[in-house]
Amino acid sequence: MQKGVMVEVLLNSGATELVMSLEFVRKQEFRLKKIERPIYIRNMDRTLNKEGLIENTIEINIYY
Repeated sequence: MQKGVMVEVLLNSGATELVMSLEFVRKQEFRLKKIERPIYIRNMDRTLNKEGLIENTIEINIYY
């Protein structure tokens, strides 16, 4: 069953990927799918992001 969620977001068209917080994913009860190799996230200054690795993905449709 699909459900809609209305949220305000800031989209960065220059971003390589789109990410969302794990807290939001769990609150919305999206199904997580474990990825084969976790992805290290770096900040603009090339330091590792404090939120850690990306270890899961989800499949969603975004309408704007």
